[in-house]
Amino acid sequence: LNIPSGSTLGIIGGTGSGKSSLVQLIPRLYDVTEGSVKIGGVDVRDIDIYTLRNEVAMVLQKNVLFSGTIKENLRWGDKEATDEEIVAACESAQAHDFIMSLPDGYSTILKEDATNISGGQKQLLSLARALLTSSEIILLDEVTSSLDPNTTNKIINLLDDLKTDHTIIVITHNKDLMRRADKLVVLNNGKIECIGNNDDLIKKNKVYKQLVTED
Repeated sequence: LNIPSGSTLGIIGGTGSGKSSLVQLIPRLYDVTEGSVKIGGVDVRDIDIYTLRNEVAMVLQKNVLFSGTIKENLRWGDKEATDEEIVAACESAQAHDFIMSLPDGYSTILKEDATNISGGQKQLLSLARALLTSSEIILLDEVTSSLDPNTTNKIINLLDDLKTDHTIIVITHNKDLMRRADKLVVLNNGKIECIGNNDDLIKKNKVYKQLVTED
């Protein structure tokens, strides 16, 4: 699997097909037991782990937010981020409006694991935090799964803009995101079954056609 820089790759597959395991090989949350994972031709095992993980931002289905203010959580992405940079990232991630609707705005205290905000709001905060990093690779795991259609469309447009300076790798079942990805990879039982764009895969891959056309 080759992923050109400055592109969006969509990863598609059923439950247990290996989607999350695949993306977690890149920042070495897992290590390969055969073969290799390379960035710019360099094996990730030969890159300093701190340097590697600074180059990769992740927004997972279960996002880690800690007890503290929203601003403190966001600065986990960049400890030196200014207030203006934080607001700009939140505006891009569609998080600013809901933050400002809270009584204390960016100074709102999140409970442990942010149980006092919704799942969709957690996703938006985690995306904003990723945008504050200097990472060139952004890994997204079902980033639109808890969002309303209007916010989802804005996030998809944002991802189109981000690939100018980033490589976007996204696990998704969102049909619009599938259609707009530069390349899609279909996983089945831990193996790559097919690679192509939306139009190609609808014609030649039954697993993908079922995923993208089902209600």
